[in-house]
Amino acid sequence: MNFNTIFLTSFRVLLLPLAVLYGAFIKVRNWLFDKQYLSAARFNFPLICVGNLAVGGTGKSPMVEYLLALLHTRYKVATVSRGYKRKTKGYVLAGASTTALEIGDEPMLFHKKFPSVPVAVGEERLDAIPQLLHDNKDLQAIILDDAFQHRSVQAGFNILLTEFGNTYNHDFFLPTGDLRDERGSAKRAQVIIVTKCPTDLTEAQRQKIMRSLRPKNYQRVFFTCIQYETPYHILDVANKRPITNEDEVLLMCGIANPKPLKHYLHEQARTYYQQDYADHHIFSIDDLQDVVRQFDSIAAQHKFIITTEKDAVRLTKFQEELKLLPFYVLPIKHSFLFDEGPHFDELILSFINGFNTNMQHE
Repeated sequence: MNFNTIFLTSFRVLLLPLAVLYGAFIKVRNWLFDKQYLSAARFNFPLICVGNLAVGGTGKSPMVEYLLALLHTRYKVATVSRGYKRKTKGYVLAGASTTALEIGDEPMLFHKKFPSVPVAVGEERLDAIPQLLHDNKDLQAIILDDAFQHRSVQAGFNILLTEFGNTYNHDFFLPTGDLRDERGSAKRAQVIIVTKCPTDLTEAQRQKIMRSLRPKNYQRVFFTCIQYETPYHILDVANKRPITNEDEVLLMCGIANPKPLKHYLHEQARTYYQQDYADHHIFSIDDLQDVVRQFDSIAAQHKFIITTEKDAVRLTKFQEELKLLPFYVLPIKHSFLFDEGPHFDELILSFINGFNTNMQHE
């Protein structure tokens, strides 16, 4: 029995009055937007929004990466993010010397993996989008990262993510639950994706979730699982090392939901140890030294340190220390179940193509 979990759950239930007040505020705000008492800007341009209704990790960053991989060779595409926990303010466009401290870890990851893609951050998407379009006049589409609840901008295509085992229809408002937006807001999405599903999800389970979500006639529901790829050295992408059942792994990570990652390491490695940090934690040299000390205490012949791609962009500043360590990064991506990846891709491509065709006819 996990008494810490029981205590936390009980504490959150006690905060129900705050959750009710927060929920009332969100409902009134949404009503004002729905009735157009508060205005939402529309851009004559293909905007694809990736977001969720809850706090925590539903896989938004890997979904943005999926879209960038799909689109960047076909169109001139860009991304706009908030840039959570960055040390700058306002609109910033990533450049050759940009660091994670300037734009945040997730945008930095996009910038690193897709160097030809313009990556911008800005607290106010309504201000950032025109500036990005001004700086890149040949853009053909923009992906808005974690912007579903930012109703001041109305995207043309909304992708709503929800986590398997904790779908939004069974959740409640913060702080009692994890919802930062009301469940009814799901109606604004054209696509709903249930993420982090088991790879052996059955058709019966799929149909049960579909009935529970009750999608509208215009909505498509997809199911994805996490696909882990071969780890690569944090300073050398070409230096790859698979995880085997002989390895003892020390996990260093600061992400919202590390449970799937830990489950994967439990299955793949002989054993694993962990050094957890808060989501978006800005690592210090002391943090790295603590990890090195713990790693040195592991009396195993086959051992190495592993982290996530999001964490890696906040660690590469320690170049001298890292080049002496067996420090590897575990990449992940979304994998669509039931062979529906091509159907999802076609929806995205059709949206952009249809939008551009309409613009040419105007």
